[in-house]
Amino acid sequence: MNTLFDKTWDAHVVQHVEGGLDQLYIDRLYCHEVTSPQAFDGLRARGIRCLRPEKIICMPDHNTPTHDQDKPIEDPVSKKQVDTLAANVAEFGLTHYGMMDPRNGIIHVVGPERGLSLPGMTIVCGDSHTSTHGAMGAVAFGIGTSEVEMVMASQCILQPKPKSMRIRVEGTLGEGVTAKDMALYIMKQLTTSGATGYFVEYAGEAVRNLSMEGRLTLCNLSIEMGARGGFIAPDETTFAYLKGREHAPKGEQWEQAVARWKTLRSGDDAVFDREVVYDASDISPMVTYGTNPGMGIPVNGRIPEVESIPEEGRTSFLKSLSYMGFQPGEVLLGKPVDYVFLGACTNGRIEDFRAFASLVKGRKKAPGITAWLVPGSWEVRRQIQEEGLDKILGEAGFAVRQPGCSACLAMNDDKIPAGKYSVSTSNRNFEGRQGPGARTLLASPLTAAAAAVTGVITDPRELL
Repeated sequence: MNTLFDKTWDAHVVQHVEGGLDQLYIDRLYCHEVTSPQAFDGLRARGIRCLRPEKIICMPDHNTPTHDQDKPIEDPVSKKQVDTLAANVAEFGLTHYGMMDPRNGIIHVVGPERGLSLPGMTIVCGDSHTSTHGAMGAVAFGIGTSEVEMVMASQCILQPKPKSMRIRVEGTLGEGVTAKDMALYIMKQLTTSGATGYFVEYAGEAVRNLSMEGRLTLCNLSIEMGARGGFIAPDETTFAYLKGREHAPKGEQWEQAVARWKTLRSGDDAVFDREVVYDASDISPMVTYGTNPGMGIPVNGRIPEVESIPEEGRTSFLKSLSYMGFQPGEVLLGKPVDYVFLGACTNGRIEDFRAFASLVKGRKKAPGITAWLVPGSWEVRRQIQEEGLDKILGEAGFAVRQPGCSACLAMNDDKIPAGKYSVSTSNRNFEGRQGPGARTLLASPLTAAAAAVTGVITDPRELL
C-alpha cells in the first residue's frame, strides 16, 4: 500500500458499497459525440439534470472530418452524432467546444493542453483512451455509456478498486527511440492482457526523462495491455507544462496547488501488487506486424517463428499474419507501404509534428504514399504554423489537415482502403480498425516519417 494510486483513489471514495464496489467521486467528466447520446436520453427519461455541469466538458472528435470543417458534414451518421451532441449540451447547459471552436480537438489532447486535467484528479470519459490524462498525475479511466449517465446525474461512479502495478523503465533511451516505442516494447513483453485488473504507475529514469507529450503517449497506451489506466507521478516537468494554461490555477492558488501536487507520490515503502522493471537500452524503434498492439518487433527485427509462440496462441497468430499478408520469420524492413498517418490521441501533439518534420526536412514524400498529418487540436495546428513546421512539411510534399480523430478509427472520411498498408501513429491495429480490410502497422512519428519519405518500412535511425 501507500502507493500514489491508493492515496488518490481512497481520497475520492464517498462510501464503500456492499459487494466490494466503491462509490468514487469524479472531478472531471469528458464527453464526446459517440458514447453520450443514450446517457442524455437516460437523464431526460428520469426528468433530471446534471448535478455539477461545471465539471463536464463536451466536444466532438471521432466523427469530425479533417477538411472543410466550416461546411456541413457530408456523412449523415457523423452529422447526426455531432449535431446531437450540440443539441444535448445546449439543453443541459454544458460547456461545448464545437467544430471550428479554437478550443476543439481530440478530447484527450485538449484536456491536458487547456489545463483541465490536473494532478490528483479523478477523470473519466466514455472512451478507453481516457488513460491518457494519467500523465498529469491523475487517476483517469474509460467508462461505459450507462456510467457516463451515472456521473452526469451524481458526479460519482460505482467501481471495483483495481490492483496496483508499477512499471519501471530504468536507464536512457537510445537515439531515435521514443515514448511510443517504449509503450510498444512494454506491450510486447507484457502482452495485451498482461496488466488486466491493474492500475499502472510508470516510473524509473527513462520515464522521468520523458517530455509531457511523451508521458501522454505512454499513458494513452495503458489500456492496450489490459490495464484499467496508467499514470505518472507529477514533477517539475508536469508543473512547467501546466503553468499558465487556461484552466490551471493562477497566482497564489498556483503556488498552493504546486505545494499540494508535490506530495502526490508513492511512498518509499509503497507495496505494489505487481512490479516490473525494464532496461531502456533494450528498446529499439518498434513496429507492429499483427492485429493487436502487443504484436510488435524492433523495426529491424523478424516476425517470430510459429515455434516461438505458445501453442494456445498459434491459431490466432497465424490468422493475424494471414490478414496482414506476412509470413513467420519475415523481415519488415523494406516492405512497401501505401499510407502514413500522423495523429490521434496517441501522437497528435506538437512534439510529434516536430519529430516528423525534423526527419522529412530536406527530403520529399515518396511517390505513391498518401500521408494524412492530422493535429490533435486547433491549438496544435496553431503551434505548427507558428513554428513554421507547416512550411517544412509543405516543401517535403506534405499537407497539415484539420484536427480530429481521423484515421485512428473508421468513423469519419479518413479510411484506409482494403488491403492497403498503413504505418500509423495511432493506438490500435485491430482488423478493420482503420477501415474494412485495412492493414495497420503501429509505429512512432519518426518511424512513420521514415516510411513516408522512403515508401517502405525503414529504420528511422538510418535517416537521423
